[in-house]
Amino acid sequence: MSRLAVSVVPHQTAEEIDQLTVDEDLNDIERAVYLLSVGQEVQRASVISNLPSLVRQNPAETFRRVVPKVREVLNGAGGEIQLAAAGSFLTILQDDIILIHTHTYSILKTVLLHLNHRDTVISNAWLETLLSAINALPKETIKQEVLNPLLYQSQLSHSLQARLASCRILGKVACKFDSHIVKKELLPLARSLCQDPEFEVRACMCRQLEGIARATGVDDTRMELLPELVELAGDEESTVRLAAFDTIINLMEMMDSDDRLHVVIPLVMSVCEASSQADEAIVASLSFQFGKLCSGLAGSLSDEQKGRLLQRFKVLCVAGLQTEGNQADGNNEATLIRCNCCYNLPAMVVFADSVHFLSELYPSFSSLCSDPEVSVRRSAAASFHQVVKLLGSNVQLVHKELLSLLQDDALEVLDALMNYLEETLEAVLSRGENLALDNKFPELLSALLLAEQKVGCSLRWRLHEKLLQRYCCLARLLPGELLHQSFSPRIFIILTTNKVLPVQKEAARTFCTFLRYNRKQEQRQEMMERLIQDLAQGRSYWNRLRFLDVCETATEIFSRKYFNEHFLIPALELVHDPVANVRYKLCQLLPRLRSSLRLPADKQLLQKLDFCVQKLLCREKDKDVVATIRKTVLELDKLDLSEPFHKRQERDLLDQKKEKEETLLLEMEQLERQQSDGKLNSDKHTERKRRDSKTSLSATKSMSVSSSGTVASSGKEMRKAKLSRSRSLSSQPTSSKPLNSDRTLKVKELSSTSGSGKSSMLSSKDDSLRTAHFTMATQSATSMPVLIRSNTTSLLDRASTLDQRDHRSSTLDHRTSNMDHRNNMIDLRTSTLDHRTSANDQRDYRTSTLDQRDYRTSPLDQRDHRASTLDQRSKTMDRGCGVKDSQSRKLSINRKSNSFSVQSGRD
Repeated sequence: MSRLAVSVVPHQTAEEIDQLTVDEDLNDIERAVYLLSVGQEVQRASVISNLPSLVRQNPAETFRRVVPKVREVLNGAGGEIQLAAAGSFLTILQDDIILIHTHTYSILKTVLLHLNHRDTVISNAWLETLLSAINALPKETIKQEVLNPLLYQSQLSHSLQARLASCRILGKVACKFDSHIVKKELLPLARSLCQDPEFEVRACMCRQLEGIARATGVDDTRMELLPELVELAGDEESTVRLAAFDTIINLMEMMDSDDRLHVVIPLVMSVCEASSQADEAIVASLSFQFGKLCSGLAGSLSDEQKGRLLQRFKVLCVAGLQTEGNQADGNNEATLIRCNCCYNLPAMVVFADSVHFLSELYPSFSSLCSDPEVSVRRSAAASFHQVVKLLGSNVQLVHKELLSLLQDDALEVLDALMNYLEETLEAVLSRGENLALDNKFPELLSALLLAEQKVGCSLRWRLHEKLLQRYCCLARLLPGELLHQSFSPRIFIILTTNKVLPVQKEAARTFCTFLRYNRKQEQRQEMMERLIQDLAQGRSYWNRLRFLDVCETATEIFSRKYFNEHFLIPALELVHDPVANVRYKLCQLLPRLRSSLRLPADKQLLQKLDFCVQKLLCREKDKDVVATIRKTVLELDKLDLSEPFHKRQERDLLDQKKEKEETLLLEMEQLERQQSDGKLNSDKHTERKRRDSKTSLSATKSMSVSSSGTVASSGKEMRKAKLSRSRSLSSQPTSSKPLNSDRTLKVKELSSTSGSGKSSMLSSKDDSLRTAHFTMATQSATSMPVLIRSNTTSLLDRASTLDQRDHRSSTLDHRTSNMDHRNNMIDLRTSTLDHRTSANDQRDYRTSTLDQRDYRTSPLDQRDHRASTLDQRSKTMDRGCGVKDSQSRKLSINRKSNSFSVQSGRD
């Protein structure tokens, strides 16, 4: 025998205990029939409340045996059983447990029997059951069982409660019939109820006209129902007027522009003007419909009418507030009005246009966000995401209000803001190109961190979990560097210190999300090292358990490749953990770890996992861990066979997508690094060019000034040398052919005695020096005189003829003077360019080239000296050349180049 679980009153007798005892061999249907027959009232109420469960188990037997007993019990039953029966039948109808209409008809007969109960609460309960049954009944049953009694109950001779029920039933059954039947049978009845002497009936019927209007159609609504609604809008009772007003607004989409212009707009303006003198209940209803009203009439209003509606909305936003300090007077209706204004803010932003938000709606919006009532600020926070979406590029206008809501002292406000925080931050942070908003980034990030700390210090752990879940979107919206410095450390602290398990798991998910979308390899490595050191290898077993939770989350966020490279080995190493709880958790995680492996690529990792399983099977001593690992082994054996192919294919496709995203992030990181390096190099190159251009400009100016003075002095010396040479030539004999022949012979003898090797070496040196000289002369044609190149070539080509010796000697004198001029220029240039470190190589190159030219001059001077024994005129010429050579040697001593001084000594 078993006892029914009921509350036993102290000091019960044995007879009373026996009455509560039921034979345990009875099944559920028999026990229900037995208790409904001979049980006490509390037992009958329990059986009736359990009626939906009996219908689910055995509907046929329940309706055949139990429901008739319930109908018998309801006759003369108390309110508790009546309410239990109404609730049970309503649950049966709403859950669609009934499969045949006969059962619904059985319930309908019971409902109609008790619909006119004298108790209003019980009558309303049965009415709700009837309204739900209408949806499941066929048209014929509704017409016979519902409409016929409805025509009778709507007469004035019946009670107020019966007429109110008739209004609600009439609005419900209208959608079940076509427009012809509604217009013929239901519309006259609705008109009569609209003219009922009781204002409650008129108001109730007025609210049901919307369903009737949608059933009749647009034309019949304009012709039949709209005049009735306009008449009710002028009723003497405010409740009826508001009901008509709400119905007209709901039917505004079925009206054309003429009806809106001539019917709706005048009605709206009159209600807005009259609402200032009406009670606050009417104003509250108007404030709730204000956004829908303005949106429906936006195309038909004039500018003056738009201004009047906007002004009325501004008044509603501060309803009940005192002018000083924005303090509330404690009126509940006024608070409801301001909450309705918060609800209608998005519609009013569209109505006023976001361009005019600052001038038209921003003061009201700011007032609602800083309202003294928590419920108003919560409503403002709930609609904040829609407002920022509508503002678009002007989102920085509400930055102050966003900060105030994030820093609100009431956690209810923060809870409402968290519901759509991702959409809000996406709308705010996606306008990052706005400089005004970029400057406010630190304030926004600080407010987000302070909000998390405030929630973390409270006992609202569900709100903390929601907040961490919303913060995952920051990985897409904030730069990785900023996220790594500000949010990642805080999330890691929550992961390691918070004691609430759902909060820890959500923190793990957020941290893994930050890790996945971080583009810098160094920062990712730092975050992974912190996970390994502080969690996987932490001193507290609690932290090691958290690492396994992180691994479980990481399998969902990362690709298999990334997970196997960074998480799998540290997780398997926990098989050596001294705490049994950690090993127990690892055993539960092994099937998930095995599912991340794919052969043959992960063969070594699979061997390590098998070794881990074998170690647990062979050496584990804790009985709970042993039982778990044995169960896990069976799951591992069935893992590849139990999973359907299509699910495995979907997982593989998802993993490939994750791996591609991770590869793309790495490529983006490398590209950004290359761009940053290239930008740095270009900046350095630009700075170097700018610095060199300044230096070359100053050097060019100094060289131009020094070269002008040097050219003038060298010109005077050349004229003096030519004059002395002409005088010496005029004093010599005129016979030149024998002298030329003798000189030719001496030159030939000299060349024959010098040897072939020496001549070839000299010729090769001469060719190389000439080539270097011509190359240097071509590169610096602006600074080197062209006369040097032509005269040097003519000296080498005409060395064999004595008739041209005089011309060569004069050329050498002229070349020597040019060399003196060049030496002076080089000295000045060398002194000017000593401060230029970047031009050292060019200066040395020029100096070596000049040394080569002096070296080429010395053989020519020796050749002229050997020919001087033939003629006195040549002696005079050699004497002049010697003077010039001594001057060039003196100049070379003063030069700074060591190579040039050594070469002059050899000469």
